[in-house]
Amino acid sequence: MKIFYTLFFIFYIFVLPGKSFADERKLLSNEYSLNDVQNILLGVDEWHPYPKYGENNGWDRFPEDLRKTHISLGEQQLGKPWTFLPATVFLEFQRTGNRSNYESLASSRRGQLSKLVLAEIFEQKQRFIDDIVNGVWAICEETYWGLPAHLSLQKAGFGLPDVIEPTVDLVAAETANLLAWTYYFLGEELDKVSPLVSQRIEYEIDRRILTPNFTRDDFWWMGFEGNHINNWNPWVNSNWLTCVLLIEKDKDRRDRAVYKIMKSLDKFIGIYPQDGGCDEGPAYWPRAGGSLFDCLDLLASASNNKINIFDDPLIKNIAAFIYRAYINKSYFINFADAPPRVSVEPAHIYRFGKSINDSTMMRFAGFCANYQSNGKGYSPRSYGRLNRHLPALFVTQEVNAIQPREPNIKDFWLSDIQVMGARSKDNSNKGFYLAAKGGHNAESHNHNDVGNFIVYYDGEPLLIDAGSAVYTKTTFSDQRYTLWFTQSGYHNLPLLNGVMQKNGREFAVANARYHADDDKAWFFADIAGAYPDSAQIKKWERKIILVRDKQIRLEEEYEFQQVLQPVVLNFMTANKPFVSETDKGKISIAAKDNQNSGKGFTLHYDHKKFDVNIEPKKLTDSRMRNSWGETLYRIRLVAKDKNTTGKHIITITH
Repeated sequence: MKIFYTLFFIFYIFVLPGKSFADERKLLSNEYSLNDVQNILLGVDEWHPYPKYGENNGWDRFPEDLRKTHISLGEQQLGKPWTFLPATVFLEFQRTGNRSNYESLASSRRGQLSKLVLAEIFEQKQRFIDDIVNGVWAICEETYWGLPAHLSLQKAGFGLPDVIEPTVDLVAAETANLLAWTYYFLGEELDKVSPLVSQRIEYEIDRRILTPNFTRDDFWWMGFEGNHINNWNPWVNSNWLTCVLLIEKDKDRRDRAVYKIMKSLDKFIGIYPQDGGCDEGPAYWPRAGGSLFDCLDLLASASNNKINIFDDPLIKNIAAFIYRAYINKSYFINFADAPPRVSVEPAHIYRFGKSINDSTMMRFAGFCANYQSNGKGYSPRSYGRLNRHLPALFVTQEVNAIQPREPNIKDFWLSDIQVMGARSKDNSNKGFYLAAKGGHNAESHNHNDVGNFIVYYDGEPLLIDAGSAVYTKTTFSDQRYTLWFTQSGYHNLPLLNGVMQKNGREFAVANARYHADDDKAWFFADIAGAYPDSAQIKKWERKIILVRDKQIRLEEEYEFQQVLQPVVLNFMTANKPFVSETDKGKISIAAKDNQNSGKGFTLHYDHKKFDVNIEPKKLTDSRMRNSWGETLYRIRLVAKDKNTTGKHIITITH
């Protein structure tokens, strides 16, 4: 049977909030014309973002321990073979659905080259040059720089890449970025080995990235054909822009390419919610709003700050999302595919905050740097991604010097994406934390989770969103909602007449509202519209309340057309629940550090209305086990009656 992972479904899964392109904000192309770009953009020989190899007052300015760390990492790569990329491993995505094996092999090559390049830049003794040449040559000889999961971009479809049609995905663009920076810093040293090495870099970047992107408008991530776009847009554009600025020598084509990138970025900016909310979640923010910053920073740098929109309120809201969604330490709000723990890049957050003059964001970066021991060696996540690692190096001392502070915001409400968060106490992670969402079931990285909520206590998870498993062919196919963790039945949501929520833009909340004062914060919505007709639900009004310092309360009122099966209220937790036979109406949920005692929290319910069923869910996926351990638990409150109308209250106390 034909593979379901088609471009249509990529578009469908990754659709952003339902706003039309007629409503676009063209912050870049309305403010700056092509003529402006032609007059203010620095030439390829004029743009000098970092000191080059051998320049005085360059790479010898860094602390000795940081220099030694990078040199040591490079030494570990000396003489190391370059990973073989078999065609049969590439084919695993088509044959078995596995995408991780090839991605790991390709990533190891890019990380290896990046470490060698940085080691040579810091040491400057030509000790790493031959290995760098080997790495450059090996990567240039790859048939396709991208991933097997992204071959919907080519006309030949999935299987092996078609060398006749170069297509640009995330990793192809990032690979070009790595080679472009290698060329910028070490081009003259590579020429000493052979002028053909630098020529090969220029040739491969041009044929794989620059020319396809310049001549084609139909790559979906560009947004030029009315396609739904997501983080791919700024992510690819940031790498393409780097390559244009560093490699493209034809001034007219260089200027026009930059302007085309600006117009493409306007497609992304134009559909972004005004509240700055990233419905892809905090884990994807670094490659959504975060990659937009990369683009804007490059444009400002390459124009002597004459192309600059950092003062726009939307850009400031996009930046602020990452700290608004912060819960505690590595925990962030994690609706949809997002994991609960996010390892942010402190220098990246700091630079964005500095560009918009947001002291909260900058001090949050300082906290993250301190928490992660950032700057004591290197930033592991950025290897192979020099567009993040390089600027991080040059602000490391600033980040570590700033007064760190957690952004423990008492309350926030993002009305466009309908996400709220509230704490028991301002500027503290003590007590209850509540986050809830409305929205619709065609959001980016969508789960059928309209009306879902999560609860933390003292910064630790209590009622959770499970997140997603390691990505496979099924993840972004028409079989996506056969995966248990995408289904509403495995969220903190009701099962109505045995029916779960349905995916699609039309399945959405109605009348979403939010309120906060000194005593409480609450989210209200009618979630009946998220269920198909077969649920026969007319009204399901859900009010989730944080009573500060006291409890979480869920109040629900409903009306069915008819009731064929009992209502089931689902609650997901990674903490072991205990049901007492004698203490009716109470379910004990163990605290994280006391899993076998049942001591910690109590879920209160009306035992006259509900029976209780606890379902363990063994986790076999490595991504989920890393987040939650070996087992999740689904608490199911099964209604005893089949009344067509009713109401109930569930509370959680500590």
